[in-house]
Amino acid sequence: MSSTTPKQLWVIAYDISNDKKRNKIAKTLEDYGERCNYSVFECLVTETQKQKLQKKLQKFVDSKGDSLLFYYLCNACIQKREVIGRCPDLVPEVVVV
Repeated sequence: MSSTTPKQLWVIAYDISNDKKRNKIAKTLEDYGERCNYSVFECLVTETQKQKLQKKLQKFVDSKGDSLLFYYLCNACIQKREVIGRCPDLVPEVVVV
C-alpha cells in the first residue's frame, strides 16, 4: 500500500508596496498555483510545498508595511466556492489512500 501526501488548497493574497518585491512574489506564486486576481493566487500544494513557499516569500515581505496572507480552504469550503467572471477552473486533487 502506498501513501500519497495530500494536497490542500490555499488562497494566498498579498499587499506589497515595493514593485520589484511584488513582482518576485507573483513570479514565485506562479510556480505553485493559479492567479485568480491581481494579487490573489489559489495554490493546491502539500504541507511541505506550502512551508517551502512561505520560506521563499518571507524574504520579500517588510513586516512593517506589507502583508502576505494564507487562507486554507477545506473540501467543504471548496465546494461552496462561487465565481462571477473570469477565474481559472479549480480541479481539486482526489487522493485515495
